[in-house]
Amino acid sequence: MAEGTNHLGDPQAGTGALWEALRALLPPTKEGLKLDVGETVERSVALLLERAAELFYGGRRSECLQTSEVILDYSWEKLNTGPWQDVDKGWRQVYTFGCLLKAVCLCEMPGDTAAVAAALRVCDMGLLMGAAILGDVLIKVATILQAHLPSEKRPAQGPTWEQPSPKKARSDHIPIPDVKLERTVPRLHCPSLEYFKKHFLVPERPVILEGVANHWPCMKKWSLEYIQEIAGCRTVPVEVGSKYTDEDWSQTLMTVNEFINRYVMDEPKDVGYLAQHQLFDQIPELKQDISIPDYCCLGNGEEDEITINAWFGPQGTVSPLHQDPQQNFLAQVIGSKYIRLYSPQESEALYPHDSHLLHNTSQVDVENPDLEKFPRFAEAPFLSCILSPGEVLFIPVKYWHYVRALDLSFSVSFWWS
Repeated sequence: MAEGTNHLGDPQAGTGALWEALRALLPPTKEGLKLDVGETVERSVALLLERAAELFYGGRRSECLQTSEVILDYSWEKLNTGPWQDVDKGWRQVYTFGCLLKAVCLCEMPGDTAAVAAALRVCDMGLLMGAAILGDVLIKVATILQAHLPSEKRPAQGPTWEQPSPKKARSDHIPIPDVKLERTVPRLHCPSLEYFKKHFLVPERPVILEGVANHWPCMKKWSLEYIQEIAGCRTVPVEVGSKYTDEDWSQTLMTVNEFINRYVMDEPKDVGYLAQHQLFDQIPELKQDISIPDYCCLGNGEEDEITINAWFGPQGTVSPLHQDPQQNFLAQVIGSKYIRLYSPQESEALYPHDSHLLHNTSQVDVENPDLEKFPRFAEAPFLSCILSPGEVLFIPVKYWHYVRALDLSFSVSFWWS
C-alpha cells in the first residue's frame, strides 16, 4: 500500500478506548485531511505538513510528533508577527493541523494521563490561536480527551454559588456606589419584541431586561465547583492587571483551575480576569447552560454570527469606559456589577485615547476622575445600575460603558449586529 493512502487501522496503531475514539474522528486516509492551506503559506511548510500526515497515516507517529512540533514552532512565529487581524487564515490552519496531529500522537500509548493532559493543552492552543478545520474537529478531540482525564465527582444537583471565605477574599475595601443618587437605567419585565424594538433598539436606549434569563440552566447549576468540573483543566487567556489601559497590564495562559486558585481563592497581589473570551465555543458543554436572547433576532445577522463572550473574575475587576461596534446584551449569572453608561453623543466629554489601538476607550478613571485634566467629564450625563444575577442589560451599539465587579462575578455578553 502506498504511504500516501495508508489507513489508520495499521498494526502499529495505538490501542485502547481513547485511541479508538480519537481515530473515529479522523478521516480514514490522508487525503481526507484536505491539507489545502492556501497560497500564502510557504511551499516548504505545506510540504512539511503533507509529510507529517504521511508519517501519521503510515504508523510512524513518533516521527510525526517531531515533525508536527517543527510545524507548530514555525507557524507560531507567523501567528505572532504583526497585528492579529493581519494574520492569514492559512497560517492559522497550519497551526491547527499541527495541533491536531501532535495531540493525537501524544495519546498513542494507553494509560498515560500526563500525555492526555498535555494533548488537551495542545488542543486548547489550537482552538485559541488556530482556525477551524474538518468541522471543528479540535473541539471534538478536546471533549474526548477531557472525558479520559480523571476528575472529581460532579457536584450535587443544583449547587449553590458561594463567595470565597472572608480570609481569602481580597482585603482592600470595594465601595458599592449608591445608584439611588444617580440616574438609573430603566427596567422592563420580558417586553415584547415589538416594544423592545420601538422603544429601545431603534432609539438606542439602554434598558435592563428582567425575567429573560432566570430560566437558563446556568442560574442554578453554576458554582466554582461546577466550573472546575466542566472547565478546570482547560487552558484559557487571563488578563493580569487592574485594567487593560494600565502600563503593567498583560495577558497569560493558564488552566481554569490555576486561574481560580491563584486569583479567586487566594489573596493575589494582582487582579486576574478571564475576560472577553469565547469560552462557550471552546467548551460546548457550558454553552448548553445559556440561551441567546430572543431579541437578537431583531438584528441583521445570522445566529452563528453572534459573538458570545465569558467574563469571569474576582471582586474588583474593571472594564474601563469604552464603546463597542455592535449591539450588546450583558447577562449577569453570578455576583453583581456596577455599570455606567454614556451616550455616544457625549464622546468629546469622555476624552477618548488618541492612539488607534485605544481610540474606543476613555482616558478618564470614571470613579476617580482627574477633573483638572478632563474638566468636561463632570458635565457628561450618564445612566447607572447594579446588574444582579438573572438580569440582562441592553447596551446599544457605540454606547460608552464602564463596568466594575462588586463580587466574584460571571457575566455572559452577546454581541450582535
